[in-house]
Amino acid sequence: MFAFDQIWEPLAEHAHLVAIDLPGYGHSEGREDVLAPRAMGEFLIRVADEFGLENPHAVGPDIGTATLLFAAALHPGRLRSLVVGNGTAAVPVQVGSVLKDVVDAPSLEAFREADPRESVNGVLGFLEHYELPDSVREDYLSGYEGDRFVQSLRFVRAYPEELPVLSELLPKIETPVLIIAGDHDPGVLPVNAEYLHERLATNKLDWLDAGHFVYEDRAEEYAALVTDWWNGGYGQV
Repeated sequence: MFAFDQIWEPLAEHAHLVAIDLPGYGHSEGREDVLAPRAMGEFLIRVADEFGLENPHAVGPDIGTATLLFAAALHPGRLRSLVVGNGTAAVPVQVGSVLKDVVDAPSLEAFREADPRESVNGVLGFLEHYELPDSVREDYLSGYEGDRFVQSLRFVRAYPEELPVLSELLPKIETPVLIIAGDHDPGVLPVNAEYLHERLATNKLDWLDAGHFVYEDRAEEYAALVTDWWNGGYGQV
């Protein structure tokens, strides 16, 4: 949730906001059967139902990308619009070396030997400009202690099986989609944004000068793109 810390206030001027850590991420409880894009998309619709969000805009970068696209594909009209980006979508899977090691590994056993706090700190090393407050960094680190970091990798390992299914669904998605992507993401390669832009029926692609954590390193620009989208942009693509 604290990934949105910088953009929360400007977004709150335009909308009622609800943010969650998806199951198995941050400090949310997780189950193995939910740690895959399609199942996570179904879970997200259940969350919207529980909060009484009848036709919400949804913002989901990173793993939220495949999650929201599955939700929109399987529940047409349920979501008003999507904001995604810096999330894996291309087929075959197009990711940098760190994620590729996870996707291609025969099992997760090798990753269990690593200190989860060091592993998460390694991921946070993709931040280029934003200095995480100590409390936010600790929330990230403590959220993946024990076996939680390794278990969260199951989502990424589901990509080879689930992304081809999603690819077939992309042209059928009528929900307007804003893709905001960092133009030099070393983890989720920029080709993933281009892949979505070419296949989604109703979408807009905006590039920002950033790596993976575009919503933190370019928070002001990111928030401006989202609010412009909410304030009518989604109806003009």
